[in-house]
Amino acid sequence: MGGEQVEGRQAVRELLVAGRRRVRDVVVAAELDDAPILQDIRELCVARRVPLREVSRTKFDSLTATQSAQGVFARAQELPEYGLDDLLKTRRGGPRPFLIALDGVTDPGNLGALLRSAEGSGVTGVVVPRHRAVHVTPAVTKAAAGAVEYVRIALVGGLPTALSQLNDAGVWTIGLDGGADTSLYSLPLSDQPVCLVFGAEGKGLSRLVRERCSQLAAIPLGGQLNSLNVAAAAAVACFEISRQRATEVRTPAAPAGLSEG
Repeated sequence: MGGEQVEGRQAVRELLVAGRRRVRDVVVAAELDDAPILQDIRELCVARRVPLREVSRTKFDSLTATQSAQGVFARAQELPEYGLDDLLKTRRGGPRPFLIALDGVTDPGNLGALLRSAEGSGVTGVVVPRHRAVHVTPAVTKAAAGAVEYVRIALVGGLPTALSQLNDAGVWTIGLDGGADTSLYSLPLSDQPVCLVFGAEGKGLSRLVRERCSQLAAIPLGGQLNSLNVAAAAAVACFEISRQRATEVRTPAAPAGLSEG
């Protein structure tokens, strides 16, 4: 899954706040500005009993993987890996599954930005292929700004098979495709489990993934360009579901196939 090296001030702060995994140490570059978030990080290290080391800027740069680590990185236990069944479990009275599945997304910046939007809109889990896709690299942790600490991520062997399992479990799998005839905004998304499926940068959804989606939908565009960056499309689509769920008056029973746990 990755996530052992977390770079960037906000990402490191959320790693310490969340407390989901063991943090080996936090490393800061010498002579940083006295920003409030840096003081937060220092205090959290003391509270969590996490070693804090200061190194020269040259040494710091040699240890980081991104060019914009903002003078702070942490080394931690790998992110927990979830199974698809874990993402389908719902607590009594809790939110119905609101999932994202990614079909070959390989750009770390896009994955990080997508995870940040997912966390902010209430996504309960993200499905990522084990192969031919980016996982959680330092660049992803930086772009996600702490979202990797809160969003459950399941690695699957093959996305088409995973979509079939979601369909069988009663989850409405919606593939985002700019050429689809149905608008995402016309779909009733507030009252059932749903999984939004996003394709790779440039290529879109693969043939098998398209065939396994129970619905294809497009985000209506009003300009001259005919597509959105995958991270931007995910933000629009996720917050549309969040908006619909926020206006829902009642909470229907979970569809057949979903377990509570």
